Amino acid sequence: MKTALITGSSKGIGYEVARQLGGRGFHVFVSARNREAGLKAAAALQKSGAKINFVELDVNDPASIRAAAESVLEQVGQLDVLVNNAGIVEDGDENVLQVDGEIVLRTFATNALGALRVAQAFVPVLLKADKPRIINVSSRGGQLSDMGTWSPAYCISKTALNAITCQLAGSLRDKDIAVNSACPGWVRTDMGGSNAPRSVEEGADTIVWLATEAPHNLTGKFFADRQEIPW
Repeated sequence: MKTALITGSSKGIGYEVARQLGGRGFHVFVSARNREAGLKAAAALQKSGAKINFVELDVNDPASIRAAAESVLEQVGQLDVLVNNAGIVEDGDENVLQVDGEIVLRTFATNALGALRVAQAFVPVLLKADKPRIINVSSRGGQLSDMGTWSPAYCISKTALNAITCQLAGSLRDKDIAVNSACPGWVRTDMGGSNAPRSVEEGADTIVWLATEAPHNLTGKFFADRQEIPW
């Protein structure tokens, strides 16, 4: 049975990715920093008959990340898919001349540094699997090729996450770990809001594709709607 861990998966896109992978026969580890919310999400997903476990993981806490990696290794011995989904957005209409530096730092710490720390901790567990994959949930907002001015802290953090994807892909190529970024689009979640045009099912699709059906030799790339897009 293949295994997957999704950070920030007690709700939203992460929860939907967990649901879809569980439906495809994966043993899925739902993770969140809020233990109560994570346990509730795992229990709901288990009702479908999928193999789901909860592991507490705060991407801003290195000790929590290490403990989660150790727990997954102890429970299943390997990890086939890591989805770095946990993310925050605190800024909105203000432009880069107005955004608070502390918001930039907090957003960067969660959306970029958090993903890097998780990847670093889980690589030894991924190496136990055959052709493992890392998917970083990014955004078109982070594209240098077409960047606007909306939510600068969030967009800058996603640009950094894309750079982390490239660095990881280069460093892990000879270890046969595929690493890619995925943009889910503007999705109706707590973060995206009720006016977003895409459902969580649509938002999760490319992530699940990269985790399951995409050719394993695709690595160091950025995808939306299963198509490669510019950085």
